Amino acid sequence: MTSVDGTTIAFSATGSGPAVVLVDGACCFRGAGPMDPLAAVLQEHFTVYCYDRRGRGESTDTLPYAPAREAEDLLAVIGAAGGAASVYTMSSGGAIGLAAAAASPAAVRALAVYEPPYVGPAPAYSAELVELLAEGRRADAVTRFQQQVGMPPGAIAAFRASPGFAVLEGIAPTLAYDDAVLQPGHVRPEVAAAITVPTTIIAGAASPSFLVDAARSTAEAIPVARFEVLEGQTHDVDPAVLAPLLVKLLS
Repeated sequence: MTSVDGTTIAFSATGSGPAVVLVDGACCFRGAGPMDPLAAVLQEHFTVYCYDRRGRGESTDTLPYAPAREAEDLLAVIGAAGGAASVYTMSSGGAIGLAAAAASPAAVRALAVYEPPYVGPAPAYSAELVELLAEGRRADAVTRFQQQVGMPPGAIAAFRASPGFAVLEGIAPTLAYDDAVLQPGHVRPEVAAAITVPTTIIAGAASPSFLVDAARSTAEAIPVARFEVLEGQTHDVDPAVLAPLLVKLLS
């Protein structure tokens, strides 16, 4: 389908039942991330829509980038799903789901957000990322992102030497998009105030405390939101554990 600014957004649908759209976080797209395994579990209850965010997978990109375009993309996918859907978002994708729910409560029936990483502004990281991408140093941009999210140096070095690293190099410019949607480091007050649909912010009890705190703070900032904790889960949440909660929240 085609988004508002002419960008082609690739999506797939599986299962049957009420529509649910899944929104990836950084570095992920269909076939490379957590949403396909989650869709395989949820398709028994919903028609599940997965899509490639702009600049990733089979979706195209249109410059200049603006965070509002990503909310438009999500709403366009919801339009393709019949005009209204529940939405589950992961990590930085949470900012997109929140913006879409604020912009179009008629389109987003219910929203679940897993660990939106609103951990405060990081101007040095933002500036370095922009500089690396402007210089065409995509590999270094990916490495800088991995450092920012706390990946151990040994794991970074091993991944950089692996065949899969080329995939992330290919979508490295979208790392700046994820950084942009999370500015200014917290959910914007005007977005929080405009959300009227049932909204649940979820965290994993075994995740780093800064992610749990960020999720809790996001829930507290949104008047209609509730906060849920999944015991034993980290940022890499198990679809089999998450799915029963989503069935309850998004049905």
